[in-house]
Amino acid sequence: MAVKDPTAVERANLLNMAKLSIKGLIESALSFGRTLDSDYPPLQQFFVVMEHCLKHGLKVRKSFLSYNKTIWGPLELVEKLYPEAEEIAASVRDLPGLKTPLGRARAWLRLALMQKKMADYLRCLIIQRDLLSEFYEYHALMMEEEGAVIVGLLVGLNVIDANLCVKGEDLDSQVGVIDFSMYLKSDDDLGGKERNVQIAAILDQKNYVEELNRQLNSTVSSLHARVDSLEKSNTKLIEELAIAKNNIIKLQEENHQLRSENTLILMKTQHHLEATKVDVEAELQTYKHSRQGLDEMYNEARRQLREESQLRQDMENELVVQVSMKHEIELAMKLLEKDIHEKQDTLIGLRQQLDEVKAINMEMYQKLQVSEDAMKEKNEIIGRLEDKTNQINATMKQLEQRLQQAEKAQMEAEAEDEKLKQEYVNKSESLQKEFSQKEKQLLQLETDLKIEKEWRQTLEDDLQKEKETVSHLRIETQEIINLKKEFLKLQEKNKQLKMICQDQEAALEELASKLSESKLKIEDIKEANKALQVSSIWMEENLFFLAVPFKIFCKHEKTSLQQQLLRRDSLYEFLQWERTITQLILIFLA
Repeated sequence: MAVKDPTAVERANLLNMAKLSIKGLIESALSFGRTLDSDYPPLQQFFVVMEHCLKHGLKVRKSFLSYNKTIWGPLELVEKLYPEAEEIAASVRDLPGLKTPLGRARAWLRLALMQKKMADYLRCLIIQRDLLSEFYEYHALMMEEEGAVIVGLLVGLNVIDANLCVKGEDLDSQVGVIDFSMYLKSDDDLGGKERNVQIAAILDQKNYVEELNRQLNSTVSSLHARVDSLEKSNTKLIEELAIAKNNIIKLQEENHQLRSENTLILMKTQHHLEATKVDVEAELQTYKHSRQGLDEMYNEARRQLREESQLRQDMENELVVQVSMKHEIELAMKLLEKDIHEKQDTLIGLRQQLDEVKAINMEMYQKLQVSEDAMKEKNEIIGRLEDKTNQINATMKQLEQRLQQAEKAQMEAEAEDEKLKQEYVNKSESLQKEFSQKEKQLLQLETDLKIEKEWRQTLEDDLQKEKETVSHLRIETQEIINLKKEFLKLQEKNKQLKMICQDQEAALEELASKLSESKLKIEDIKEANKALQVSSIWMEENLFFLAVPFKIFCKHEKTSLQQQLLRRDSLYEFLQWERTITQLILIFLA
């Protein structure tokens, strides 16, 4: 045989003892048929059993003189957990005869039984096991399942009506000993089974009637509260109506006064207008006569002003033209010098820009590919989100329909409640059951409404989150579109720069070819000059005066040409100069 845990055996014994004591107390009380006194033996034994149950597994607490082991500590906690227990605790503390904490605990148990709330108080204690662990060991009856079973059995004691005098009793010095002879079976008990069945049926009926009374009392109190609130609202509305009527009467009187004042003001203004019209007509006639002479003087002065202003403008225009011409000549000289240096720098800069633009193009192309992939993914996400929003909209519509139905049901229930209020005065007993059923339906509808509202709030929150995600995605798509546009602009700039580079390279090639041609022509001219010098001295003497200026002209033109070669705009001037040189050479040869 396996050895059992002694604490488990103790708990089982106490539970069985509590069952026997509660059962015996209920049976004897029902057979006794009246309220129980403190001298009733089964009641005294019940309190002794309850003391033993509450003492099981209590922790020993140190004090100044000795070690204490009382049940008043955990029972004092009920005051904090259950607000209705404050009256019992206060009355126990105020009792004059009690000196020990055990006596206070016994008084507390008796008062709780009289109130028929012992089961409720102890249930609050059992739920808060963290607080109980300060007073009880882990293997105590109140910390295990047996405590919950005893609390369930204590609910049956609500059938008993007890009238106990706690003030005069000596609860401190009582000795708690269990009398087992009361619970041992005899031959008479075997014959009383039928009586026990009848007693159980009566007990069930009594419990049912008490629960019905509690429900009816709660409904009556709620109805009284509603009636009071309606009466208060009616009185407020009547007062507001009276105030509004008084205000309307005052406003009507003020309106009549204002209308009479308005008519008087209109009459006065009409008389004043007639008088002013006559004065205005007389003033108009005098003003017309005086104006004719002033107009003539004004026209003459205006003509003279125009003539003088025209002369002044002409002089100013001439001055401005001369100044602008001077500035333009100076600027043109400075610009010609700057352009030559700038063109060389721009050619070098353009080549560097070409390399940079090529690198940028490659980077932009890679970015475009990445952004296109991201765009595809985001479009797919947007499609999914739109599907989700459509589903949520459908569910929202369904929830709104349900809400409308629930509101209609609530309105109908409220209308029925008003009818029941009117009939409640005459037929309170017959309509109490129906009213309780309809109140339950109302509570169910209110709970459904709350659940649906919570659902709706959650759905709205989800919708807002999805809208925010859609807006973020749209912003990102707009940024990608802007990047595309910038990329296209850069491509166009790149093309333009390439075209400019090609044009400049072509112009340089043309200049180089023409320079080479001009050099060849100059060499031919030099050879022709040498042949002519050898042939005739007379030609040298005659043409000496022509050759010297021609050489000076050529040198001057060469220097100016080297400066203007770098300019793209001076191509036309170079061609003209070349033509003039060829014409001069032809004339010279002729």
